[in-house]
Amino acid sequence: MEFELWWLVAFPLFFALGWVAARIDIKQLVSESRALPRSYFTGLNFLLNEQPDKAIDAFLEAVKVDPQTIELHFALGNLFRRRGETDRAIRMHQNLVDRADLGPEQRIQAMAELGHDFLKAGLLDRAETIFVKLRDSSLHEIAQKFLLEIYQQEKEWVKAIEVARELPDTAGHLWQKEIANFFCELAAVEMAHSRNDSARRYLEQAIATNRKCVRASILQGDLEASEGNMEGALSIWKRVEQQNPVYLALVAARIMDGYRKLGRVEQGIQLLRAYLTQHPSLDLLDAVFQWEMEKEGPRAAYQLVRDELGRNPTLLGLDKLLEAALLTVSPEQRKDIELVKGLVHSHTRRVARYRCDECGFKSRQFYWRCPACGGWETYPPKRTEEYDLTP
Repeated sequence: MEFELWWLVAFPLFFALGWVAARIDIKQLVSESRALPRSYFTGLNFLLNEQPDKAIDAFLEAVKVDPQTIELHFALGNLFRRRGETDRAIRMHQNLVDRADLGPEQRIQAMAELGHDFLKAGLLDRAETIFVKLRDSSLHEIAQKFLLEIYQQEKEWVKAIEVARELPDTAGHLWQKEIANFFCELAAVEMAHSRNDSARRYLEQAIATNRKCVRASILQGDLEASEGNMEGALSIWKRVEQQNPVYLALVAARIMDGYRKLGRVEQGIQLLRAYLTQHPSLDLLDAVFQWEMEKEGPRAAYQLVRDELGRNPTLLGLDKLLEAALLTVSPEQRKDIELVKGLVHSHTRRVARYRCDECGFKSRQFYWRCPACGGWETYPPKRTEEYDLTP
């Protein structure tokens, strides 16, 4: 490789330019750091030493010294909201919204944060007013999602449907499930007031929106049963098996009651036994157990649970087995079984809960909407013991 003479000139020149650029950056950094209030660095030091309360006081002092620290205003407001100090968060973000020197995008951001504060504080009407204004802004989709949450809390289901229909579907989330449940909420209100025709229309819209909406099928069956059409109700409730067999436990009692009213109890028990064989479930086992106990007696119920325990061993199943055994053994053996049943029952209380698939919230009661994360149909009627046994 030949040596070019101009490199002798180029190397010193590049070195000089790099030195000048570094000097300029250092001067800029020093200038900016001197412009920041001393209390800002004090606050950072408190944060690094895990003293958040002192850090907040220092940052508030920095805001008083230099009101132009807009990003610090945002950070403090969000911090207050996360700590549950919504009044302070509202004041911080309201001050930002009222500033005349704020840029358009910063004002939109400040309004969104203020609306979030109002929502957190339970001031739903004020939050709604802000997010309605933000519909025509760059934060349109965020505003729509907040409005959807507000309308769900207010039980304004018609408005919730309108908003959800405008939200875009993504690969990870489709809004049909939520919209179908909103129609079910409307139908439930109509059924409570004996307005069956309008309830039926809402349920038809729910199924049209989401063909796998189990809740709509259950309510449709309830509607037919209330009008005396038990055959139609049974036909609709059986549809749950194709929609999602996990929810069969919710219609088991309805199906058996329907067959009882039609005088075909044996047929109903055979159907539930078939469901239990194909779709094992602790709640379904409990339903079949109760009817088997009533129709065939303790020994038949005991054999049912014994066979099921052989296929799916669970503590809840064992508890049912001991319940049936108490009615079939001699008085001398009963005390021992009662002792064992008491011990087993104390353990089953831990595993006899439902759990949300999204956030893990547990409860003894079934919900269509998780009370913790607000997800719809994330709370299947499946006991935590069944989750633990699933590979």
